[in-house]
Amino acid sequence: MEARPRVEIARGGGTARDLLPLDGGVFAMGSADRWAYPDDGEGPVTEVEVSAFSIGAYAVTNDDFSSFVEETGYITDAERFGWSFVFAGLLPDDFPPTEGVVHAPWWRKVEGAAWRHPEGPHSSIAERLNHPVVHVSWDDASAYCAWSGTRLPYEAEWEFAGRGGLAGKAFPWGDELEPDGEHRMNVWQGDFPGRNTGADGFVGTAPVDSFPPNGYGIHNMTGNVWEWTGDWFHPTFRERDKRRDPAGPPNGTSRVQKGGSYLCHHSYCRRYRVAARQGSTPDSSSGNVGFRCAVDG
Repeated sequence: MEARPRVEIARGGGTARDLLPLDGGVFAMGSADRWAYPDDGEGPVTEVEVSAFSIGAYAVTNDDFSSFVEETGYITDAERFGWSFVFAGLLPDDFPPTEGVVHAPWWRKVEGAAWRHPEGPHSSIAERLNHPVVHVSWDDASAYCAWSGTRLPYEAEWEFAGRGGLAGKAFPWGDELEPDGEHRMNVWQGDFPGRNTGADGFVGTAPVDSFPPNGYGIHNMTGNVWEWTGDWFHPTFRERDKRRDPAGPPNGTSRVQKGGSYLCHHSYCRRYRVAARQGSTPDSSSGNVGFRCAVDG
């Protein structure tokens, strides 16, 4: 399908909600423990300093994104391309056969899947206005930020905020995945990819205020949806990046995503940790990727 032209976005009437000011400081960024993926560039653990900034207490919601689109007429990349990736387990049993991903057959290329219709034309966000917006590319997220007078957080800022003041822990609350048997985030429960028990209360996305916040008052920094950051992705650049307010490589082909999603499971993807990272091209979208906003100072 021919892509429709992008709507250029300048500063609009949008105002980002629930931004929490953080003083910044020095922290140990990255991971080199048994959970880490060295090929992703999680290590080495590096002492990094970030300046004061503010970050969203929540991911941007469908309701938030609706306001942006209503004011600007913005067309997302998924809408322009005419399709996006949907997890097969969220499609109806009688859904027509669709093209899959060779090495990840649980992903399906679904015509008409976009932020308003997360599982395709038969689906709606009407009952999910407080869920994170998904099927948004890095370009889409950046356009929203431009409209709302914000920006995407840099990876170092995101990880500093995600740790909530805890040093060297796997999760925003500590090192135990489910302390005292309590679910603290929305990730895959059961046998991936065939059976999700929904034991944490959700199959698919969850409302952005689900589960207790971390020590800084920020919700769902791990699980639920991957979140775009401002950095270009490179597996080794962090080894030589500056130690104060690092911003990643000057260029690249993929942008850094952080936090994991509702599809993460220890048998396949242990990237539901604050140090975890992955890269994706700026125009790509799927049903498990969203974002939150940040501002300087």
